[in-house]
Amino acid sequence: MRIIIIGAGIGGASAGIALARLGHEVTIYDRMRENKPVGAALSLWSNGVKVLNWLGLSEQVAELGGLMDTMSYVDGLTGETMCAFSLAPVTERTGQRPYPVARADLQMLLMETFGLDKIHLNMKMVGIEDDGEEVTVTFANGETATCDLLIGADGANSITRDYVTGGGIERKYSGYTNFNGLVAADPRVGPLDRWTTYVGEGKRAAVMPVAGDRFYFFVDVPQPDGLPYDKSEGIAPLREAFGHWTGGVQALLDSIDPAVSFNRVEIWDIDPFHTWVKGRVAILGDAAHNTAPDIGQGACSALEDTFVLSIMLGSNTISIEDTLKRYEHSRTDRAADLVLKARKRGEETHDYGGDLTESWYASLRKESGENVLRGIIGNIVDSPINLGGAVLD
Repeated sequence: MRIIIIGAGIGGASAGIALARLGHEVTIYDRMRENKPVGAALSLWSNGVKVLNWLGLSEQVAELGGLMDTMSYVDGLTGETMCAFSLAPVTERTGQRPYPVARADLQMLLMETFGLDKIHLNMKMVGIEDDGEEVTVTFANGETATCDLLIGADGANSITRDYVTGGGIERKYSGYTNFNGLVAADPRVGPLDRWTTYVGEGKRAAVMPVAGDRFYFFVDVPQPDGLPYDKSEGIAPLREAFGHWTGGVQALLDSIDPAVSFNRVEIWDIDPFHTWVKGRVAILGDAAHNTAPDIGQGACSALEDTFVLSIMLGSNTISIEDTLKRYEHSRTDRAADLVLKARKRGEETHDYGGDLTESWYASLRKESGENVLRGIIGNIVDSPINLGGAVLD
């Protein structure tokens, strides 16, 4: 079968690998002008790693992953450790160690594994037509391509989603801006094997270890959307928001080189919806479930899409349309649950009003790790990659 995938990100490239290995003729088109994956890093929890293992990439992913053995919360104003605990139960109960990874490294691994010669860049899709026998895709440069099945992995502002749903689905601002990037690992910020998160005032500054003796840092500032920012300002907004915080945070700010790795991203998500398929066209990844990063499941959920879509295409034979409906039926509830969990978590951590965030801070000072681990594992337990029984008590 001829399959076109729009988008060479984590979801699109992983789907390309899986579907090509099923024997399909797969081509990926992406609007990026040159082969330079972007983004700082991401959390690969056990469910996401397992999909990559299933794709035959276990050794490569382990090499990219940071060894994150412990986790702690620290009072950002005083430097007091509120709680610290091992992440070993996540590995023991799920059967797979989680890894933070540099996003560009993972995306390049997936693209190279799929085959760079089968990825066409600088190709912005502008139109889709499905006549019931094949799908025709039109690009901004006037070129067209035809296929038996079209997969839209074209991100949060997906054109494919508009085609599938008829449009009208709007993103919602989550209430905060995220600043992120990669810096040299520094024990003054946190232990080199630890996910360290400084919290206070509804703000958050965190580091996770990734390969290459680096920390992935992410910093959240609750604020209105649309505030002006120019790259020439560098980390000035962070100096303003965190200048009075403890020494570990100051060491982090001092280590950031905006010219090397620094991103500013307003965080938006989309209310869950359940129409992912129209005829021979389907969506996956952020196009289907744009999720705030508050539980670290965005990329993992895209990888779950890849797993389920591939299983469906490899095992159902009535028709393409029937198979895609089965994919949709299998995925939308699970993806919706993660979107809403991330939204709820963001409300708890970012002090949008009321006592919710202060109550959370108080709970952290009494935390043994049990409740945090229950939440992390709870996000993994219902993953389709577990086949219903891979999380052990």
